[in-house]
This record gives sequence, structure tokens and C-alpha cells, in this order.
Amino acid sequence: MKKRILLIDDEISILTTLSDQLKASGYTVDTAQQIQTGLAYLRSNDYECIISDIRLPDGNGMELLEEIKRNYPETQVVVITGYGTVESAVSAMKAGAFDYVVKPFYNEEIICILDRINEIHALRTENQRLKEEIKKRSGLGRLIGNSKQMRDIADLIHTVAKSEANVLITGESGTGKELVADAIHSLSTRSTKPFVKMNCEVFTRSLLEDELFGHEKGSYTGALKCKQGRFEKADGGSLFLDDIDDLDPQTQVKLLRVIQEREFERIGGEKTIKVDIRIISATKTDLRQAVAQGLFREDLFYRLNVVPVKLPPLRDRREDIPLLIEHFLNIYRPDETIRFDSKAMNLLLAYDWPGNVRELENTIQGTLAVAGNSRIIGARYITNEAINPITKPHEQSSYSLALDEYIQLCEKKHLETVMAFVNGHRIKAADMLKISRKSLWSKLKKYGLD
Repeated sequence: MKKRILLIDDEISILTTLSDQLKASGYTVDTAQQIQTGLAYLRSNDYECIISDIRLPDGNGMELLEEIKRNYPETQVVVITGYGTVESAVSAMKAGAFDYVVKPFYNEEIICILDRINEIHALRTENQRLKEEIKKRSGLGRLIGNSKQMRDIADLIHTVAKSEANVLITGESGTGKELVADAIHSLSTRSTKPFVKMNCEVFTRSLLEDELFGHEKGSYTGALKCKQGRFEKADGGSLFLDDIDDLDPQTQVKLLRVIQEREFERIGGEKTIKVDIRIISATKTDLRQAVAQGLFREDLFYRLNVVPVKLPPLRDRREDIPLLIEHFLNIYRPDETIRFDSKAMNLLLAYDWPGNVRELENTIQGTLAVAGNSRIIGARYITNEAINPITKPHEQSSYSLALDEYIQLCEKKHLETVMAFVNGHRIKAADMLKISRKSLWSKLKKYGLD
């Protein structure tokens, strides 16, 4: 919803025409010709933005700007002046102005600036909502999502964490199986005890058993000292076994015994060691099918699959993508207001994400690195080539275009590049392109870039 604007200028023509344009665009506008009148309005109303001239009959607009930023830091200020210099522009921006416009100007320029302020305000509101949502979901860590699927999983995690039942987490690679395991342990009564993790995929059979059970000194060549296995290290807590489907048949038998008897022996040892552990396992394959094919023990499957948790792929919960993007923006560019423009966001939402959340995070991290200091990120910065294939105008069957069509194609792409570079600032874009603001406005409208 568009908010209240305070317009301060001693020129009646500007107050009248600009306020009429703002009202027609849905804003509520108060006007003043002097600083003191403007301050009186400010004390009794909340304004999203104040648009003020620098030279006013009863004082300097720069002093007004400083007072506003000191006493009303959330209110944005746009400075307008007929005596524009580089020095005054720099001073205004340093003092906290959101933007700086030189007279004469098109009223549409002010509308564009206010639209950007609206977008930033909406983004901050959404960020606050996200922080409150994350706080409310305390204990779920980095497991982000507000879709029905993720809300159901969050409820299941809170419920199953209170029990001692073993949990089998299934889902494609990159869906967050380890995050679910972290959440279950952190919300359980075992949270103060060890949480030991192990990926079964990365070890050979002999090394896997050594990691799980440990060994006694001298049990084999190179065993120079006694070693505790993961079972011992997890005693009293939880053991997370990722890629459980990679266990070979012999190790499956030994794991089944530990689950049933809560005891085992180290490699080369005779002493039986008792352990109290909860096993959380994960797989990206269909273990039922592996059981049917004789690749996985059926009795072990049922011991592990006491409580199944199935994670959906990201393509099946696309409504969570904006939440995840904001989460990763806060991780990699904290304390900055950054957003993707509509074209870039649409590309991110339309992509199927075969690598799921992990692929999304890598894409956001790479895109931010390429975008540099840009606050509004366009599609051209997206580093994932599956989303944004790197092509050039002459590679796009340009030989089949008429000359004027090809010229327009190049002109549009150059406009897109320049507008992205200046973060949508039209005055800067017109200066770079060495064309009038009116001409730039016309071209942006022509190519649907306004």
C-alpha cells in the first residue's frame, strides 16, 4: 500500500503539478513552502518519504535533511534543486538522502524513485517477517520453508524429536536431509549429548567398519594405538548415518546387531562395549526397492525406518524459493538491502533445481559475487548456465533478422545492460548513453523496460 509523502518547495508550480501527479499515482500528499511548516507536518504525521528543495525561504534544505535523518531515520528523503553540482549531490547522499534530482525534471522520475522506496520498504517488511518466522521455528535451524509440505515436516520433526525412535530421512540430493537430522537431535532430550555424523558413501568396507566400531592397538598393520569408533563417540546421543544405502551386506549385519543389542566389539577386540544411541539415517535412493532387489536387508530397513521423513524436491515447493533466496542473501550479504528484479526472480522460480536447495545456494552465492555492489540484481548476473545460458546477439540467429530488427535487438540489450549497471537510475543511464532523459524514457517504454 502506497504511503504518505511530504513535498516541500517554494515554487507553487512544482507543488501543484507534482502533488497532483503523486495523488494520481495513489499517494497521499502534504505540501509546504517553508521548512518550519514542513517540520510541523512531520511532528504530527508518519511519512514514508519527504521530497524537499535545498534552497527554501526560511533555511537550508541540507539542514532539514540532517534533522530528518537524526530524528526520523526510517523516513527517506529525496532532494531536489535547481542549483545542482556534483559537490552538493555528494553532500546530500552522504547526509543520508535516498536520491538527488536536478530541476527541471520529469514528474515520472520522482514516481520511479518513490516506487524504488516502496520496493525497499516492502523488502524490509518481508525480511522482518522472515526473521520472526525463523525465530518462531526455533530449533529447526537452517530448515527454511513455509509451504504446506515444509510445515508438515516441521510439525513431524517436533513430534518425533521427543521420542527415542530411529528415523529414516529420504529425499533427493541437496534437499536438506542433514538439516532435518540436526533439528531432530537439537530438539530431543539427547541435545546436550554428542551428535556424531558419518557419510557411508565415502568409505571402503574396511575403513567404514573401522570408523563405526573402532579398533584395538595392534589389531592390524598400522594400528599403532586404540581408536574409538563413531558408536562409542555417540554414546548417550545420536548417530547420523548419511547414504545408508551404501552399506555392504556384511556391515549391514553388524549394524543390525548394534541396533538390536546395543552392543559391539572393536576390531581386534574381545571386550563387549555397551552403547545408548539413537540412529538417524538418510538415503537418496528407494530402500524398499533395494530390499526387493536383495541389496539391503529387510530386517535392517524396518529397524531404521521406524519413523520415515520424506523431503520434497525444491521443484515441488516453489513457493519456498523466495524465502530461501532471502535467507541466502542474508547469509552472504548481511546488513544490505538487495533484491532480484522481476525477470531474474521469474527465471529462478521457473527453473526445476535438480540439485535442490544446495544448487540454489550455490547459484545465489555465485551470482552475488558476479553482481558486485549491485543492489538490484538482473538476470544477466545469474551464474547458473542452466538458467541463464551465456549468449550474444550475433549467436541468436541474428543472420535471419532484418537490419532494423537486429539494430533494435542490440539497442534493447544495451539498454538492459546499462540500466542494470546503474541500478535503474535513469538520470545516470541517460548521461552514460549520452541521450536526453526524454529520449531514454521513450526507448524504455518502447522495449517494455519501464
